[in-house]
Amino acid sequence: MSKVHAVYPGSFDPLHNGHLDVIERASKVFNIVTIAVLNNSQKKNSMFTPNERIKIINKACSHLTNIEVESFEGLLVKYVQKKEARVIVKGLRTIADYEYEQLMAHINRYLLPDVETVFLLTDPRWSFVSSTRIKEIANYDADISGLIPEATQMALLDKLNS
Repeated sequence: MSKVHAVYPGSFDPLHNGHLDVIERASKVFNIVTIAVLNNSQKKNSMFTPNERIKIINKACSHLTNIEVESFEGLLVKYVQKKEARVIVKGLRTIADYEYEQLMAHINRYLLPDVETVFLLTDPRWSFVSSTRIKEIANYDADISGLIPEATQMALLDKLNS
């Protein structure tokens, strides 16, 4: 049987426990999981650069042996094709996430018919956590340590104290 390579794309700005939950579970299902950090040069409210996000993810996922972390720009399907992956992994928290991701999955399947999109439901403990909320709460100096991996917490502290 051939190895199944999956790509888990996102901005991961910053990485939180919901993301980590999906990464860990995907790593149990697929032989190789590439965490693809979106480098959107038009996005002006990013807290971390793509390279900083890659470092955070690598630290938080150092216990996983079958993942790789890279940044990409442009169309996801072009990146997936370049990586010769067969699966796109998407984490879902809410019905709204599903509705949006369902449309994206249909578009991606139209553009790249041989690639499947697999949805993983985020553990209910993390269903309310989003990167946007993490950044917002962190700016008010509230304790978010239970919502993010230690690697994110350290990077956030460095960023906010600089």
